[in-house]
Order: sequence, then C-alpha cells, then structure tokens
Amino acid sequence: MDNTEAAKQINLHGNLITASNDENLTNIFHQIRTSKSPAVINFGASWCRVCAEILPSFNQLSNKFPKLSFVYADIDECPETTQHIRYTPTFHFYRDGERVDAMFGAGQERLHDRLWLHS
Repeated sequence: MDNTEAAKQINLHGNLITASNDENLTNIFHQIRTSKSPAVINFGASWCRVCAEILPSFNQLSNKFPKLSFVYADIDECPETTQHIRYTPTFHFYRDGERVDAMFGAGQERLHDRLWLHS
C-alpha cells in the first residue's frame, strides 16, 4: 500500500477518536480541558438506530472541520463517565476546555450547522 492509499484509509475515519472505556474517556476529557482546543463528543450506543445513522455523517464532518477534535463514546463501553447522558445521540461541544453547548438527537444539517458555529 502506498502513502496515497494509506492517507485515503485514514481519511475515511476523519479525525475521529473513539473512547474505548471509562479510563480512556476520562483521559480524553482531561486532554480537552488542558489543550483548550475545540472539540465535540458524540455520545451514542451500539443498539441505537439513530446513533448508527448519524455516525457516518459525524465521521465525514470530522474531515470538514479539522480544527475541531471529534470523539465518539459508546455509553455502554463508558458507563461511569457517561451516566449523566439520558438521550442518545447527545453531542457536547467544548471550547477553551469548557462545555459550551449540547445537541440532542440527530440530523445531518443540524449537526453541520452546530459544528460550523463552534469551529
């Protein structure tokens, strides 16, 4: 595989980080707070149909908004750190290390507009 093919494969996932467990998500939160770079976290679940429908768009949008860090956290894989999440999908937007906005539910246009607002 040459570099172009590798870059295309990497690009398919955009700049998306997936939290694999509570400790990992805690570290991601710490990184967001200390780096103060803008970020969006998509809280979803594997059994959630709406979450599964918006996730490919979330991946694609991560390429469109390179200044934002994109994180996906499955509430079942991170039960301690996501116990405050009551609805999936939930999107939290961070700026300067603080949560500044939230969006509940899906909708590619709504998500795009919110990302544009925070990028």
